[in-house]
Amino acid sequence: MKPIRLPEPPSPTAARGTPDIFESGVHTIVRRAVVISNGFPSSENNSIGLLRALGFSHNHLLYRVTRPKGGIDDWLQWLPLSLHQKFHYLFSLFRAFSSKSQYLPITSHPNGLSSILEADAKHIVNLVRETYEKEGPLLVVASGRDTISVASSIKSLAPDLVFVVQIQHPRSHLNRFDMVITPHHDYYPLTPEGQNQVPRFLRSWITPREPPDSHVVLTLGALHRIDFASLRSAAITWQDVFARVPRPLLVVNIGGPTKNCPYGVDLAKQLVTSLLSVLGSCGSVRISFSERTPQKVSNIIVKELGNNPKVYVWDGQEPNPHMGHLAWADAFVVTADSVSMISEACSTGKPVYIMGAERCKWKFTEFHKSLRERGVVRPFTGSEDISENWSYPPLEDTADAAKRVHEALAARGWKLKI
Repeated sequence: MKPIRLPEPPSPTAARGTPDIFESGVHTIVRRAVVISNGFPSSENNSIGLLRALGFSHNHLLYRVTRPKGGIDDWLQWLPLSLHQKFHYLFSLFRAFSSKSQYLPITSHPNGLSSILEADAKHIVNLVRETYEKEGPLLVVASGRDTISVASSIKSLAPDLVFVVQIQHPRSHLNRFDMVITPHHDYYPLTPEGQNQVPRFLRSWITPREPPDSHVVLTLGALHRIDFASLRSAAITWQDVFARVPRPLLVVNIGGPTKNCPYGVDLAKQLVTSLLSVLGSCGSVRISFSERTPQKVSNIIVKELGNNPKVYVWDGQEPNPHMGHLAWADAFVVTADSVSMISEACSTGKPVYIMGAERCKWKFTEFHKSLRERGVVRPFTGSEDISENWSYPPLEDTADAAKRVHEALAARGWKLKI
């Protein structure tokens, strides 16, 4: 029989408390977590936001699934990751005869995490097994299409040692994960309207194959890192910049066109016209572009509004004022293409106006419709009075999802202790 390892007696100066082993057993306490990422900032914010809502701050590692890039690999991004990697390996063998070029792993991270490793299911499972006696089980949080195979493999190889959360809909075989967290609009393809837009022979490839069950958590928007505590901290950090800005302050967040929300200079011109129409009710306007914003769009905005004394256009240099904007803005205008930016703005409870929703299609229409029906957003037309202070219950999708994780762990007999 394996001997029971009792903890060392506490020192006289140590904080008093009941050792974990007497509370519920050392192997039922979840103290650690890993993030499996596809490298996209929005996906990583999904996972890190959930971990922060669960109480994790620094005691987690980030693993990235890295797709080969450059040359012919840029044409193979649509393939499943495993198949893309096999093609890349074959092409690499061919190129090895004429070139010594190689693909380097990503080694830096905008969120400041201390270590980023290439995602490998067997490596992570071996790590859990080797440290399980001392550290207990592992929470795995993955987000994005390319992470599905890694996360599901970890679950398959060590089902009793891990709890795997997959964020964003994996489309099929949801039982590969302990929990799936996904926006409600990901199920739009199963609605009659969605079915009419997809040819029958393509449905199994691009739509969910099962309706949600008890281990699927549906949110209205995307998970993120914005909550009351982060907004309060940002308000203090950015006080010197925003405390004397004329009110009301309107913040404009501009994303970039996607296949389901296409636009170009036409939307930029429309946005300029609408912003000029509401300037009279604004004390000041601050505009930010995302990494996806086309140069031709930003050029029009800067040319038409950059010299207006009421308007400030962030030039993309550090420090990024995004958190300060969320904390200090009185109202927001957000382009319709970004679920993440809209979700973050709607977590503040402040007025949010959406620009360009009429140009969107597919599940984006369902997302915008759901927000409008709950009174969370309004269309931006240029006739608004920005001084009007309307409100709504802030979206708390991340906190709600974290609560469901706690409940699922408790049902297994596990609990978090950070």
